[in-house]
Amino acid sequence: MAINTLALFFLIAVVFILFGLTIFVLMRLVSTSRRLAAAEEGGANTFMAVAMQEAVARMRTHERELAARAEASELLSDQIIDNLPSGLLVTDAAGAPQRINPAGARLLALPAATPAAVIAAGVPDAMRSLVEECLTTRTGSSRRTITMEASPGVPRRHLGAGVSPLRNTSGEVTGAICLFTDLTSVVDLEDQLRLKDSLARLGELTAGLAHEFRNGLATIHGYARLMNAEKLPADHRAYVESLRAETDSLTEIVANFLAFAKPTHPVHEPTALAPIVSRVVDDAANEARRSGGSVEMAGEFAEIEGDDVMMRQALSNLLRNAVEACVEAGTAPLVRVHGVVDTDAGVQRITVSDNGPGVPPDVADKVFRPFFTTRGRGTGLGLALVQKIIVSHNGRVTLGASPHGGAEFTIVLPLPPRRN
Repeated sequence: MAINTLALFFLIAVVFILFGLTIFVLMRLVSTSRRLAAAEEGGANTFMAVAMQEAVARMRTHERELAARAEASELLSDQIIDNLPSGLLVTDAAGAPQRINPAGARLLALPAATPAAVIAAGVPDAMRSLVEECLTTRTGSSRRTITMEASPGVPRRHLGAGVSPLRNTSGEVTGAICLFTDLTSVVDLEDQLRLKDSLARLGELTAGLAHEFRNGLATIHGYARLMNAEKLPADHRAYVESLRAETDSLTEIVANFLAFAKPTHPVHEPTALAPIVSRVVDDAANEARRSGGSVEMAGEFAEIEGDDVMMRQALSNLLRNAVEACVEAGTAPLVRVHGVVDTDAGVQRITVSDNGPGVPPDVADKVFRPFFTTRGRGTGLGLALVQKIIVSHNGRVTLGASPHGGAEFTIVLPLPPRRN
């Protein structure tokens, strides 16, 4: 009986031990499962965080690339505008200037960094009208020529301008863009060709007539010389003297006109300007000293392809006119001849300025016409002959105001092409 009880007790203890082990194993399995589940959930969260960080990093990199690309594009656009050889003017929808590139500021004689208000004041009226027409019609315009009159320190210029409307993505006009170019040299060349043609026709039409006048004057002058004034009544002698003086004056005018009208065929050969200018200045200085004045020479003078004799004649006429204009005005002549060699433009510039009375603005465009003169003793052919000589050398001569208060003539002559 005791043995059976002990066996039963032992069996019960084994069952309890097995049950406890089973419970322990189950609890460990549950704990392990929870840890594995937690680990799997943590790994998913980490993966999502890493993926989000990489996506954000890629977006930031793309944003930086877009910003750099936009900055480079804007920089390139600014460089293109700033380096355009033509002028560029941008306005808003009301026509108010907003921006101008350096070339445009230079053509309009504006400072490099110019505020919008200053740009508006410097835009020519013709260009402003062109922009207003574009904004009104909302269409572009063909190229037109705009003339800018000379101002102190700025020569007269001819600009070729065209305007187009600026539109946004919706097609609305938000402003206008005006492109303009300096056409001064082209217009000057056209004027020079027209002048050459006019001078050639004038010479052909009038040379024969001048010869006939000279022959008639020679006959009248000869008979007037044959008259013996001593044998004439006293009240008739003055008439003979006046007749002789007038025929002498007319003979000089006809001779000068023939020199002007006859065809010009300059001998284009290498000609140094410095000796020519020096000789002409010395001759004019002797005349100026009689009136207490002087003639000065300064600057650079290059070698051109031209005619030595004709260039001396042209410069001599200019200097003689300057000295005589000062003397007739009662001013001691102060005449300056200055030379500038502009290798970039390929030209030689010679200015002849004086301190005389100058030329009235209302007749400034007539001084090169034959027989036009503002002086009582002038024939009106000196400056016309100067222009003809300079034009025959493919140059041009213009009249302006001298810084000394008188007139200033500027001669522009082409330099010979550079030899490699």
